[in-house]
Amino acid sequence: MTSIPQLSAREIAAQIHRKEVSPVEVARAHLDRIERLNPKLNAFVDYKPEAVLAQAREAEKALMHTNQDELGPLHGVPLSIKSSIDVAGHLCEAGSRLRAGYVAGKDAPLVARLRAAGAVILGVTNTPELLMAWETDNLLYGRTNNPWDLTRTAGGSSGGEAAAIAAGLSAGGVGSDGGGSIRVPAHFCGICGLKPTPGRIPSTGHFPKSGGPFALLGVVGPMARTVEDLQILFEVMAGWDDGDPSAAP
Repeated sequence: MTSIPQLSAREIAAQIHRKEVSPVEVARAHLDRIERLNPKLNAFVDYKPEAVLAQAREAEKALMHTNQDELGPLHGVPLSIKSSIDVAGHLCEAGSRLRAGYVAGKDAPLVARLRAAGAVILGVTNTPELLMAWETDNLLYGRTNNPWDLTRTAGGSSGGEAAAIAAGLSAGGVGSDGGGSIRVPAHFCGICGLKPTPGRIPSTGHFPKSGGPFALLGVVGPMARTVEDLQILFEVMAGWDDGDPSAAP
């Protein structure tokens, strides 16, 4: 029988909508897996179990008292975010000692959109320093390992995301990509990743800022274990935001 952390984001959402599993049960299953596997993988660098369970309890209340048609497509689904993207109350250090201890004061627009769709945000994942490497290693947290072979790299720069998703620590998440930073770790870890057209998903709240000429290249995008999940995440996050210089109506 397939365990909850092995299900796709779509399958988790469907089971929650049918009340076959509860958001709290789903959250606990992922937190247990993080506790068990993250010490070997070093994928998550900041997660708060009590905050995760509080989100899951709110999702469970909504499930009990809200019309099914009003629930979002990611209701109760646990997701992770690359630690170069602002998640309120979580570290956003981009793997650099220059930003050590920096905590985001508010959610990036894409994170707010995921929450509005019902997602439970687990925490943030490891990156190389300032996202500038093909592997994920830094002086703050060390190396993220590939879940298929701990002696190998998970790739970079969204290597923490790729490792977490491939190992079932999260059902999906968000990375960023200028020269392969979603695509390389997705390939190394055997998951799916999408580098979208600049401006389709707002890069507002990402560090380093996607501005100037780099805005033509650097984007944020979804990562998941199935292409179907990429589409769900993409459609939730996509849309205009005036903080992204590449955004189009």
